[in-house]
Amino acid sequence: MGTMYEEVGGAGAVDAAVDVFYRKVLSDDRISRFFDDVDMDRQAAKQKAFLTMVLGGPASYTGLDMRQGHLHLIARGMDDSHVDTVLELLGQTLSELGVKAELIAKVAAVANSVRDDVLDRPAGSARGIKPGSSKTPAKTA
Repeated sequence: MGTMYEEVGGAGAVDAAVDVFYRKVLSDDRISRFFDDVDMDRQAAKQKAFLTMVLGGPASYTGLDMRQGHLHLIARGMDDSHVDTVLELLGQTLSELGVKAELIAKVAAVANSVRDDVLDRPAGSARGIKPGSSKTPAKTA
């Protein structure tokens, strides 16, 4: 069996999934506000590269690490409920694109494995531990 990247259908499938996913994100009142000031073409390209890498495809992701990349969202109130919404929308997207439930569960597990990094808190934190509690310093350009 190949990588999860190959199992989901490679570049074409990742591209389609990210495009459908962000349409869902932008129309979901629970999380759309976090994307109000985001260049969505740039965001989609970063997400495609990131998903390709974490699913075992060719690595070309050059963005910030998960902690650095989400500090500005934590400052705007991002918490576990928002991560849950992202995972829910990702699962819906993959299901709509015909990805099998077993593979969706694997992808969700990979996505959920970075929850503490996204919320900048100590690894293994219980749900509800305050986001930003690791106090990762913001990178300056």
